[in-house]
Amino acid sequence: MGADGRERPVAIVRVPATSANVGVGFDCLGIALDLTATFLMAPAERLEIVGCEERFRGEDNLVWQSYCDACGRLGVEPTPLHITILSPIPLSGGLGSSSACVIAGIAGAMALSGDGFDRERALELACSEEGHPDNVAPALLGGLVSSFVSDGQTTSTRMDVADNLRFVAIAPPYEVRTADARRVLPEEVSRETAVWQMGRAVATVRALELGDAELLSKACHDRLHEPYRAKLIPDYEALRAAALEAGACAFMISGSGSTMLAVADGDEVAERVADALAETCPGYWLRALPANTLGTTVEVH
Repeated sequence: MGADGRERPVAIVRVPATSANVGVGFDCLGIALDLTATFLMAPAERLEIVGCEERFRGEDNLVWQSYCDACGRLGVEPTPLHITILSPIPLSGGLGSSSACVIAGIAGAMALSGDGFDRERALELACSEEGHPDNVAPALLGGLVSSFVSDGQTTSTRMDVADNLRFVAIAPPYEVRTADARRVLPEEVSRETAVWQMGRAVATVRALELGDAELLSKACHDRLHEPYRAKLIPDYEALRAAALEAGACAFMISGSGSTMLAVADGDEVAERVADALAETCPGYWLRALPANTLGTTVEVH
């Protein structure tokens, strides 16, 4: 309630975790996972942010910055907010924590402006802020998303993910700097590598849609980035071997790391894979997740 005694609106924004690249889809594929961050935003007398570390509670908070930027682009005057962040997504690990914050700020600006949440416009603003659609597109749309940028415009195509598939995420207690993950990549690849990658990328998309674990195990083998980035993740080889031995049909780096994903066919296999990963690296953050189908949702109360 404001100083004038009137109830103030509260925007509730829910954004899923995401994994970019999906193995063979370097810089074009992303998938939404059923691990959801919730953001509550309400007009206030002054900026107040709770639910995050003290160092993120100032005006450089990504949700607040995104909100202010979106207000400017929407032609709306930003107002101080009370922001509550309830996020189970690991920070800086390759599961889209920063993209979730960016989208929350944009969605909050739209919702509190009175115009309502526009998913297409939100994607445009989010791509402008993030510089690429890899995480923000699946976070907004849900499911599996393929994106490309042409003449500054992002085109994203959403596809369903079969409900038998589970994505077992494991996050080491160390980060891979995005700059390092980019630096280790080759500037050019051969035609042979490009053809290898394209065929497997198309097959991987179809396997995820159908829930075809056998096809996924054949197709999801990357040559563009994972052979280079794996060297930045000390536990990669041991975890990959453990996951595949336990029955995973695919294993991949999530985004640029350090989080990794094992794909399993059904809950029983996912449980075996999770147990194997936990035994290999005890104490690491670990979740077995289905894909998220809803993408970002917004309510105003």
